[in-house]
Amino acid sequence: MSRAARAPHPRPLRTRARIAGLTATAALLVPLLAACGSDDKNDGAGDKKDGRGGGSAGPASSSKLTVLAAASLTDVFKTVKTAYEDTHPGVKLTFSFAGSQELAAQVRQGAPADAIVTADTKTMDGLRAETGTPSVIAKNRLVIATREGNPDDVKTLKDLADPKLKVVLAAEEVPVGRYSRQVLDAQQVDVKPVSEEPNVRAVLSKVELGEADAGIVYKTDADTKPDKVDAIAIPDGQNAVAQYPAAVLKESGDSPSAQAFVEWLSSPPAQKILRDAGFQKP
Repeated sequence: MSRAARAPHPRPLRTRARIAGLTATAALLVPLLAACGSDDKNDGAGDKKDGRGGGSAGPASSSKLTVLAAASLTDVFKTVKTAYEDTHPGVKLTFSFAGSQELAAQVRQGAPADAIVTADTKTMDGLRAETGTPSVIAKNRLVIATREGNPDDVKTLKDLADPKLKVVLAAEEVPVGRYSRQVLDAQQVDVKPVSEEPNVRAVLSKVELGEADAGIVYKTDADTKPDKVDAIAIPDGQNAVAQYPAAVLKESGDSPSAQAFVEWLSSPPAQKILRDAGFQKP
């Protein structure tokens, strides 16, 4: 038989066993490597948020936040919105203003929002189950608002007891209404308001429009209408201090971004905005 016709010499058994073992090992590694790659992709996707979903390790790069805020913050928070959005690209703020008691009712009814700022600690304390830990960001004082030029010559709280004077107050459940009654009661001044309003801006509007001769509002609110109403100072010893706590709502769809905004309200840039608007240091 010729050399070309001979059958190939078979591989040794040991070599064939080694090749078979390597092939089996490679087969096992393929699904393991695929699984690792799949986990990496899932982890990256899990860190991303749509702004209204579950929690994440930090603020979302793009976020829309709804903040419930006391009516007395209406003007100053316009400046806050501009300042915050300018320094936090991708974050858009929407504010909903009302009396603090109305804001609390909205939270309890499940209104979609991310943070809340009230004009008193009592209202915020009543929301402990719905919020994170609050922090006071500002304080305020009361003044007597009168019609432009103070034609009735109102000088003190006692002057508000004049039955000929049309006085308007916020309702008792509204923080400014509660503060108003505290200072009036402390001075033993009996006032029968011609109307009780749902928030401080409504009180200011009644005086501005001439529907009332006087009303008790926050100093910062009277300062927004210097050409429409006069602000009569109330001595510190007879006044009340309003505190403004801010907190993240537990039902926020973007808690990290909401927390970042609440913390920013205590920062030097935000505090300067509040001071410039007449609010006092917390």
